[in-house]
Amino acid sequence: MRILSFPVLASSFLVARTLATDTISTNEVSTCLTGSDVEVRELSVTYTRSTREVVFNIDGTSKKIQNVTASLTVTAYGNQVYSKDFDPCSSDNYVAQLCPVPAGSFQAHGTQQIPEEYASQIPSIAFQIPDLDGLAKIQLKSKDDGAEVACIQSGLSNGKTMQVQSVTYAAVGVAGAALALSGLSALGTAGHTGASSSSPSFGDVMGWFHSMATNGMLSVSYPPIYRSFTKNFAFSTGLIPWGDMQTAIDNFRASTGGNLTQNSYEFLRNATLTYSDGSSTNTTSKVKRGLNLIVGAVDLATRDLSGSFSSDTTSSNSTDGDESTFHKAVSGIEAYAEQLTIPQANTFMTVLLIFAIVVAAIAVGILLLKVILELWALYGSFPEKLKDFRKDYWGLLARTITNLILILYGVWVLYCIYQLTTGDSWAAKALAAATLAVFTGVLMFFGLRIMHLARKYKKSEGDTAALYEDRETWRKYSLFYDSYKKDYWWLFIPAIVYMFAKGCVIAGANGHGLVQSAGQLIVEALMLGLLLWNRPYVAKSSQWINITIQVVRVLSVVCVLVFVEELGLSQTTKTVTGIVLIAVQSGLTGILAILIAVNAIIICVRENPHAKRQREAEKLNRDMDDLTPLDARESLLMDNPPRKDYAEMSKFNFTGPYEPYRDQKLPQPQHGRMGSTDRLVEPAYHLDDQHGRSLSRESRRSRDSHGSPERHHATTPGYGFAY
Repeated sequence: MRILSFPVLASSFLVARTLATDTISTNEVSTCLTGSDVEVRELSVTYTRSTREVVFNIDGTSKKIQNVTASLTVTAYGNQVYSKDFDPCSSDNYVAQLCPVPAGSFQAHGTQQIPEEYASQIPSIAFQIPDLDGLAKIQLKSKDDGAEVACIQSGLSNGKTMQVQSVTYAAVGVAGAALALSGLSALGTAGHTGASSSSPSFGDVMGWFHSMATNGMLSVSYPPIYRSFTKNFAFSTGLIPWGDMQTAIDNFRASTGGNLTQNSYEFLRNATLTYSDGSSTNTTSKVKRGLNLIVGAVDLATRDLSGSFSSDTTSSNSTDGDESTFHKAVSGIEAYAEQLTIPQANTFMTVLLIFAIVVAAIAVGILLLKVILELWALYGSFPEKLKDFRKDYWGLLARTITNLILILYGVWVLYCIYQLTTGDSWAAKALAAATLAVFTGVLMFFGLRIMHLARKYKKSEGDTAALYEDRETWRKYSLFYDSYKKDYWWLFIPAIVYMFAKGCVIAGANGHGLVQSAGQLIVEALMLGLLLWNRPYVAKSSQWINITIQVVRVLSVVCVLVFVEELGLSQTTKTVTGIVLIAVQSGLTGILAILIAVNAIIICVRENPHAKRQREAEKLNRDMDDLTPLDARESLLMDNPPRKDYAEMSKFNFTGPYEPYRDQKLPQPQHGRMGSTDRLVEPAYHLDDQHGRSLSRESRRSRDSHGSPERHHATTPGYGFAY
């Protein structure tokens, strides 16, 4: 059937070919009238700029013969840019297949050349904007009573999209580079307490990717360009499309109370997802003019259409067509997951299985590392700093998994709450509740343990510096606070609360975009205020990187508020905001990638600062142990050690602070048979094996003959001060 003026249709129902260079085509045709007399099972129309040709293919059915009128409406970015009513039986718009509409199955296909005078006026921008936000709708009404007998609509696309596999691969590469850099940094600081992690770390990068992904999970009306962009980072949250896995999860759900009727992988493969529409205002002039020109150009070719017709009541494509007529309205987390062909009821189980695979890979990788180190120790010279890695396999595995839990905690809370509120399988709900309790319990245990140690050190030593200086404490717990200053070790606790609150807001308020956006804005703003007020990071680079990331998070949520339907902003405004969001978020991602590369170069060319400091300290201790009475460094003029550094006193072999004067004379030291009695200054302290300064007996007798009335001993150099 020649379903209406096909050149007109061709101009309106335009693309769905990914990465096409100069085409506009129909995309996911759907019906907008249930129970209609005329149904179109398949509609494919493509306009190619280079050849100026419109190619179409239509397959449909009609219940009866009837005379109709047609109405065509084209909207772009929420604004109506073209509207036309016509009679397919009139001389100006005659379409044989619609005059009258035949009964039974019909097919039509053909090619139409567009005149140069119209094709040349179509602006290039119509072919260049990714994820073109356009919609064409055709309505057929009965001439007898004016009732609507058919309604068909289709999205318009130029084949370009922001969802590109290369972007995902690049993001995976950035995350992998950050992981490798964090590993190298850990090896470089092995055995050194108090060493801060490199920045941006793997956790920083994954946290930023999580933010971009969750920005696309809210129940708001996203512009198509931004919706496609956020899907590039779904992998960071554990949503990885895998057909066999989805089929296995469907079978698991079916055996545990799940309903697969419209919530399964097979259904989703043959379904068309429908998103919520935004309010309409004026669109950009170039896009509006381009779409109108396309419609006008193809409208000229109405009379020359070629087609074919069959009155058979069956069709070889009927099965496929019936399957392709499934339509599903989606929004929020459901829309985000099902764009990736992951049924919404399968989201948690998908993330759980991906997590299990990652944990298994980590265990195997660490075991392989242990085997390599054991072979190295047997057949080669084993480095001293790698002994901890060799001896502490289970501890290293536990700390790695704990670190993974800490990184994923925010999205894990989100998926668990979503499963508990919308899931249909009792087993999946039980797993969600159990894993959420376990993950929360693990983090609570470490949090309480670190707080207990901090109070203990505070009570016994006056501060919590031992969290950073005690080797065993640092090895076990530093992954929570290694990037913070000593006074801000506790900041990991509000960071965990922040992740929990963010996941609860997004999943708990699913379906209420305004509540989600406002709640997330409050959470992000509070975290930003905490960072700005305390500035807790050790390194200035970490300070600025993390504060910048948090600022962009706040700005991103502010921009997402523009997409909230309750605010009634125009589709054009939403599209412009989406483009700005993409630019800002892509820019920050690029900066993180550059910083990772710079850090990698620094690690390769610069000497390890921790090893250098340790070597200098060891050299200083050896030099002080080798001092002689005539050494210039043993001079009375030698500067005293820094007074404020208790930890450094051991380098100079001092034993304690200033000791007060006594009224009675201190007992003379007893010398062994082999001991020397030569002294220049009588020591005020009895030092067993410490380095005193030697004096002759003559000097001592001379000093005693001029003894002071108070019989006080002279102060030993380096003493007499409270350090």
